[in-house]
Order: sequence, then structure tokens, then C-alpha cells
Amino acid sequence: MIKLFRSKIYLSLFLMVSVLLFGILGYRYVSDYSWIDAFYMTIITITTVGFSEVRPMDIEGKIFTVVLIVSSVFIFAFGLSVITEYILSRNSLQILKKKKVRNTIKSLKDHVLVCGFGRNGMQAAERLKAYNRPFVVIERNKDIIEKHEDDVLFVEGDANEDEVLKQAGIERAQYLIAALPDDAANLFVVLTARQLNRDLFIISRASQVASQKKLTLAGADKVIMPDKIGGDHMASLVVMPDLITFMDKLSMEGRHTTNLEEVAIEDFADQVECNSLRDLDLRRKTGCTIIGYIDPDGEYIINPEADMQLQPKSKVIVLGRPEQIQKLNEMFHIEAS
Repeated sequence: MIKLFRSKIYLSLFLMVSVLLFGILGYRYVSDYSWIDAFYMTIITITTVGFSEVRPMDIEGKIFTVVLIVSSVFIFAFGLSVITEYILSRNSLQILKKKKVRNTIKSLKDHVLVCGFGRNGMQAAERLKAYNRPFVVIERNKDIIEKHEDDVLFVEGDANEDEVLKQAGIERAQYLIAALPDDAANLFVVLTARQLNRDLFIISRASQVASQKKLTLAGADKVIMPDKIGGDHMASLVVMPDLITFMDKLSMEGRHTTNLEEVAIEDFADQVECNSLRDLDLRRKTGCTIIGYIDPDGEYIINPEADMQLQPKSKVIVLGRPEQIQKLNEMFHIEAS
């Protein structure tokens, strides 16, 4: 619909410019006016302001003036109606779009809030989108919102404000990613978010080493330093390039291209007897290998023994090729995390 209105606007602008040129050329050659006088006569005629003529006109000039007045009235009326309709319809569409976004956000539960849509926020959003995880971005830059609003759910405003966080559904959210470029701003976001939702898992970005402890004390569960990670990664590529490249391939983007999967024991419990890792027998059934175990207290065990007893609310980390991971998910009806 917007494209239709734009085409009408272009048409109306073309017609109005054509009328202006038609008047100038007409007065120049029909009434033999100078270019300045022809332009002046055209303007006072099509705007109907009623100023006096440059000089008395002959019959041809009067007939031409009548034609110009009639044609300009209809064309300018058409142009104004199109522009007015476009402005009103655009405002209406924006209102409807914002209402749809608000309704969609209200229906979300256990979603992710991403505060800031800069480089890190955008990367987080792309990753969440690849795994079909619902998320809402809080951003105050209108230009960024208008550029990406067709693909991302946005709440416009400052992530430090309670009302903005509530609009994004923080009471129903499961995770929050504070990806603002300023550590102080992230600190305020973490403090505010923790007050509004005590059960929220908060991940914050930090630029300075000194900010890590402050963000943790403020309520962040995890603090990530992108610059440090990037530097470590580049150095590791020098020290052990093949190993790092192999690790990068294990965590390729996308739900159907991943080589690692995190699975809750409850996903297996209703389908197989799983007292130990050996009982799962995932290697034979799916080709996947269990390389890690997370107990209910959050302790990580790398390369666990086959006879390790499984506990409720624990998880296993499995390794496999994309097709093996997909087979695992299909066999046990597992939703990708």
C-alpha cells in the first residue's frame, strides 16, 4: 500500500511540475512575456492569489490563463489529496504496526530481552533467530528501529527505565542480554532488571575488567568481555590453529547446522529407562556422543563415565554431525534449545 501511495505521489509531483512548465512556456510564447514575467504570471495564476497582471492580456492570453487555472486547480487538488492521504495512511499503518508488536510481545513467555542493537546486540539477535528463540530488542535509536523493524520485535526507549522493560515483558522473560556499549549503562540495566524479575538470567557485556565485579554484584549471572574473547581467540589461532578451527566448526550458526546440543534428562525420561549414561545408548541409536554432563547444581563434568548415575534436572552435552543431531531431536522429540 505504501508503494502504491508513493507512485501516486510521484505522479502528482510530475503533473504539478508539468503545469508549472506549461504555464511558463505558455506565457512566454503565447503572450510574449519575459521568462521572469512568465514565471510570475504562472505562480499567481495557479495559486489564485489575485495579484495584478504584468500587463493587459490579449484574447489568446486570456484563453490560455483560463485553461491554466482550470487544469492547475484539478491537478493541485489531486496532488494535495494524495499527499494528505499518504501522510494519514502512513500514520495509521505505523499505529497498527506498533499495536501488533505490543500484542505479540504480550503473548511471549520465557523469551529473551536484548538491550541495545549495536554490533553485539545484533549478533545476539541473529544467533537467537537462527535457533528460533523468541526475543525482544530494546533500542532508542529510531533510525536503527526503522531499518530492522520488519525482522525484529522492537520496543523503543531507554532500557534503564522500568516502564520500557515492562513493555518488553520482563516479568515473563527468561533471559536478558545487556549489550549496550557503555559499562555504566549496562550496570543500571542489570540493577533495574534484577529488581523487576528476581528469576531472570542476566548476561551483560563489559568493556573494562573493573566492570566485571560490579556487574556481578549488581545481579548479572554472566559477564562477557567481547574484546578479551576476540583477542584470546586470535592468539589461540596462532598457538593452536587447527584445534581452534575445529572448535569453531563445532558451534556453527543455525539450528540445523550445529554439532553440539544441550539436552535435559527429562527429555529422555518418558521414552527410555535412563538411570545412567549407558542406558541412554545415544551412540548406537543416533551416532551422537555424550561429551559432558551438568548436574542439578550446575557442576560441569567433561567426558563423564558411562556408568555415571543420572539425576533429575540434570543435562547432557552431546556431540555429533548436523544430521546426527537432527536424528537425536527427531527420535526423542526434542525442541532445539
